[in-house]
Amino acid sequence: MVAAPGTGQGKTTVATGLMAALRARGMVVSGHKVGPDYIDPGYHSLACGRPGRNLDPHLVGEELVPRLLLHGAAGAEIAVVEGVMGLFDGRVGSGGFSSTAHVAALTRSPIVVVVDISRSSRTVGAVVHGLATYDSSVRVAGVILNQAGSPRHAAEVASSIRVPVLGTIPRDATLATPSRHLGLVTAAEREESSALVAGLAARVTETVDLDAVLTVAGAAPDLEVAPWTPGEVVCPPSTRRPVVAVAAGRAFTFRYAETPELLQAAGCEVVEFDPLVDTALPAGTTGLYLGGGFPEEHAVALSTNVGLLAEVRHAVADGVPVVAECGGLLYLCRTLDGVPMTGAIDAEARMIGLTLRYPTATAASDGLLTRTGETVTGHEFHHTTVEPVSGLSPAWVVDGQPVGFGSATLHASYLHTHWAGHPHLAQRFADAVHAHADA
Repeated sequence: MVAAPGTGQGKTTVATGLMAALRARGMVVSGHKVGPDYIDPGYHSLACGRPGRNLDPHLVGEELVPRLLLHGAAGAEIAVVEGVMGLFDGRVGSGGFSSTAHVAALTRSPIVVVVDISRSSRTVGAVVHGLATYDSSVRVAGVILNQAGSPRHAAEVASSIRVPVLGTIPRDATLATPSRHLGLVTAAEREESSALVAGLAARVTETVDLDAVLTVAGAAPDLEVAPWTPGEVVCPPSTRRPVVAVAAGRAFTFRYAETPELLQAAGCEVVEFDPLVDTALPAGTTGLYLGGGFPEEHAVALSTNVGLLAEVRHAVADGVPVVAECGGLLYLCRTLDGVPMTGAIDAEARMIGLTLRYPTATAASDGLLTRTGETVTGHEFHHTTVEPVSGLSPAWVVDGQPVGFGSATLHASYLHTHWAGHPHLAQRFADAVHAHADA
């Protein structure tokens, strides 16, 4: 587990660099991220050459976290897990639930703390001591010093720390990743992403004792649970394999790795398409999954693909089962900041202040995915709003407010859900897709 005292210490840089450096050694590496974030796992995927995955007790429940770790790490020699925020920071008001420490305890993972030392020296020792002794359920096994100003500075800091210092990374502005309003720019949107990851691997190899890191990882005890498998929670409703078109490309990068796995286990054929460049939906499409991403950054390009916009609009009108989360909701609106979108939903989307919440949502009605009164856990993280905020048949009630748009064949809202934690959502979508294919 790669953790830190707080945000901005260099967790993503170090975790991604460790993954890439260990892979460059010839190891099979599995990359994971604590929390709901989609962006960091994109860099983990580049570093490891396999899907980056999320571990989040809020989204999937505590019992499933170690099982998902084993599922994602199948066939790997080492799993590197990047934490979220500060080591003990979790869902607000929950006593640290879903924090990095919580997931480390659930997965029995030793912790390596990354500390930005650019603005302090021996005080770092007190910070690390506090992290190491605050909670006996987790073990801080090492420290990596980041942003060291000089060897003398690093030595002064190291002399104050009572756990092993596994590496010291000097200041290097060339390894910074550009940010935007929701965090890091996605790996899929950066032409130089592969070069960046290669640079991180080289720098970590030079400055971190990889053998010591492997020794720390090797001390992790075995997890006495069975790996999660999608086939245990969903099943094919018929012998056919109808096509579910899944939005991908630079504008739609947000979905959990387990989502297509669940759909495949439920008897669907998952086919990706890129709304920026593909002029039609995949042949035989009988279901449509529009995940999140940054369509607002690509609105003009999306709007010029008028053939695909029309086809998606007609698919929704014709009753093709459609699930849209966050960015997918924006794509279905009439306009996004005045730029034409598909018009499948009678709503306008525009940029506004940040909405960030980690709620429990209640189903407002019977629909494609939901049954009235059911609850799910999810998260929202967006800088847009839609007007109206809900249709005649809302998708959810969140914090007492009806939100989103639902029907027997459409489910569209800002709420992101992890279907491994709520497999009935995947099953209902697959059931509807199979039924539509057989109609």
